[in-house]
Amino acid sequence: MMEVLFISGVSGAGKSTTMDVLEDLDYYCVDNLPLQLFSTFLELIENAGYQKVAIAADLRGINAPGELVGSDDLLEAKHIEHKIIFMECSNTELLKRYNLSRRRHPLMEQKDKNILHAIERERTLLIPIRERADYVIDTSFLKPAQLKHRLLEILNEENGEGMRIYSMSFGFKHGTPSEADLMFDVRCLPNPYYVEELKAKTGLDKEVRDYVMHSENSEQMFEKIAALTTFLIPLYEAEGKSQLVIAFGCSGGHHRSVTFAEKLAQYLEAQGFSPLISHRDIDKN
Repeated sequence: MMEVLFISGVSGAGKSTTMDVLEDLDYYCVDNLPLQLFSTFLELIENAGYQKVAIAADLRGINAPGELVGSDDLLEAKHIEHKIIFMECSNTELLKRYNLSRRRHPLMEQKDKNILHAIERERTLLIPIRERADYVIDTSFLKPAQLKHRLLEILNEENGEGMRIYSMSFGFKHGTPSEADLMFDVRCLPNPYYVEELKAKTGLDKEVRDYVMHSENSEQMFEKIAALTTFLIPLYEAEGKSQLVIAFGCSGGHHRSVTFAEKLAQYLEAQGFSPLISHRDIDKN
C-alpha cells in the first residue's frame, strides 16, 4: 500500500534536512511540487508503483494553503495512507539561520526587507496547514541527529502503530516548546538547584527525584496531572490525533521538569501506554 507524506512548515525550519532523511529511508522525494499538479502526479506515481512518497510543500508551490488541504482530502477519498508533518521553529532561531546562510526569505519583498515581517506573514498564511498537521516538529533546539530520531519515531521505524505520546521536559529560560499540546509549569515546586549536593545533578538522579517529590504539593500536583492526562488521552485518540506532547517546564530544564516528565512516563507505562521521553534542555548550562 502506498504511503504519502507532506512536509510543510515555515521556511528555514528544516524541510530540506527532513527530505534528506526521508530519501535515506527510501522515500521517493519531490521538493516544491506545485500542488495544482498533485492529482496528475498522484496518478503517475500510483501507476509507477511507488510505495513511499514524500512531498515538500511550501508557499512557493502553494498558491493558497487550501491546495494542501485539498490534496489531503483527495488522498483521504482514495483511502491512501498519508500524513502531514509541519516543521516549526522560533523566530529567534530562524533569524540566526538566515543570518548564517545569507539566504533570502521567499516572502521578502523589495519594499519591505524586514525578514521578521516576512516570517510572521508566512506563519499567518500557514495556519490552516498547521492546524491540519498530524505532527508538529519544533526544530528550534534540535540537532540533525535528533531530528532524524524524531522522524524515525513518527514513521514507526522504531515503534508500533497508534498515537505517539511524548513526555517532555524543558527550561523556560530557553523558551517554550511550540509543539506542546499540554504544558505544565512546575516552577512552583521545591528547587534542587539551591541544594549544593543536588545542583549539578538532574531529575534522572534518584536523589533529585526524591527531593522534588518529598513535598506534599509535588505529590498532589502530580496526581492531578496524571488524572487529567489519562482522562484526556482517549478523547484525543477518538478525535484521530496522531501525536500528544505533554511538556513540563521549570527554570533551567534540569531538575523539576525532568522529574515530572520521567514520573509521568512511568505512570503512563503502568497504564498500558508506550510514552516517549524527551529532555530538551537537560544538557544546557
